[in-house]
Amino acid sequence: MNAIRVAVIGAQGRMGAQAVDAITEAEGLELVATLGSSDSLESLLEKNVDVAVELTVPASTETNVAFLVDHDIDTVVGTTGWDADKLSGLKELLAEHADTAVLIAPNFSIGAVLAMRFAELAAPYFDSAEVVEIHHPRKLDAPSGTANHTAQRIAAARNDAGLPPVPDATEIDPHGARGAVVDGIHVHAIRQQGMTASEEIHFGSSGEALTIRTDSHSTSAFMPGIVTAVRSISDYTGLVHGLENLLDL
Repeated sequence: MNAIRVAVIGAQGRMGAQAVDAITEAEGLELVATLGSSDSLESLLEKNVDVAVELTVPASTETNVAFLVDHDIDTVVGTTGWDADKLSGLKELLAEHADTAVLIAPNFSIGAVLAMRFAELAAPYFDSAEVVEIHHPRKLDAPSGTANHTAQRIAAARNDAGLPPVPDATEIDPHGARGAVVDGIHVHAIRQQGMTASEEIHFGSSGEALTIRTDSHSTSAFMPGIVTAVRSISDYTGLVHGLENLLDL
């Protein structure tokens, strides 16, 4: 079997540099191009790239992914900033490229993906649910894509179970202490020196509480997920939102 030819875009960043190493070392993958976030993507067209890994910044990712889809290159995206409107636009673009797939992964950590799945399973059984995410202070967006995705999945599970809104009597909150609200679920973002990525998912009902926590102590935690996605993305078409859809969960 021929090796999968891979390009990394954003190869000079923390995640990108580790992805370069992980892909270089992975069996069955061949790293054929590394681009900085400001390099022209045109150079990829002569490299016969099978899969691009996009790890740049929110300001660039949408344009980069559109270029890759227009040239029928399957893409694995770890850059945050993909809101509902951007995802909808990408889905429409992919409809014009029937054999191309894009994975938008809020998190490549296997632990984080499992935590989101566990939260989805727990959501119908508790009255209250809130999400707290902790990241390093260099992170550009808040709440994180992972926290947004977690809250959306919790909300969908609660809705499917016919649960009412989470209880909250707050009427006065001039400083936004209750955090963001994502589909009815409160999400709190902490930016703290010394952290990489953590998420706590809190559930409660009368007399009991459940907390699910996942911690990534280094960006190396994300590399197995990236390699798995690169190996699997060609089996899919269209928009895939979340690494969990490529795993047997």
